[in-house]
Amino acid sequence: MSVISLDTTEGNRRIDVTELVIAGWAGRDRHHVEEHIRELEAIGVPRPSRVPLFYRLSAQMLTQDETVEVLGPDSSGEAEAVLVGDADGTIWVTVGSDHTDRRVEAYSVAVSKQMCPKPVARDAWRFDEVAPHWDRLILRSRAVFGTGTVLYQEGPVNGLLDPRELVRDYNAGREGLAPGQAMLCGTLAVIGGIRPADAFEVQLEDPVLGRRITHRYTPKILPVVA
Repeated sequence: MSVISLDTTEGNRRIDVTELVIAGWAGRDRHHVEEHIRELEAIGVPRPSRVPLFYRLSAQMLTQDETVEVLGPDSSGEAEAVLVGDADGTIWVTVGSDHTDRRVEAYSVAVSKQMCPKPVARDAWRFDEVAPHWDRLILRSRAVFGTGTVLYQEGPVNGLLDPRELVRDYNAGREGLAPGQAMLCGTLAVIGGIRPADAFEVQLEDPVLGRRITHRYTPKILPVVA
């Protein structure tokens, strides 16, 4: 279990996350899915057995820390919208990063995702506030290299499957998330190729209601010893 704290317009919500799942290969357009598959194939990652594919992770991997510890220099982040089920039935949406060990990913995507913490922001919106204009939300990430910052990902979430469809698929047709369930809802292709960085910033923008959720974190690289 992981306890997260979400700052919302209804006050602070502390949620016991007991089930963490990542929706992989979640593109709405099969052409874009194929682009991401080829992007990962270029670094040795095998094709998925199905799309979308749901990866269960230890809920303890979810973190709101601004520094995360990773083993070795071969990991990188990617922005994803995150849905969280509250005890009262509310579904919250925020932004996080599916930080992944790319070296391990070459032989097992499931193992690679379990290798790294999954940072998530502290701010959150009610999902039902953004559901009517969900496709207009913008997902974005930036990567820091030394003193410079570059745009790493950017695009509307309409390139990804609607999260309600993902939730129904994962929960065998049931609508909504159960209390304590958290789902990362897929990512966009990166700009300039997948690569490690000194820090990552992930962001979810709502241009309709004029607001953004941003989270920045720094990977602390632990040495690999034999």
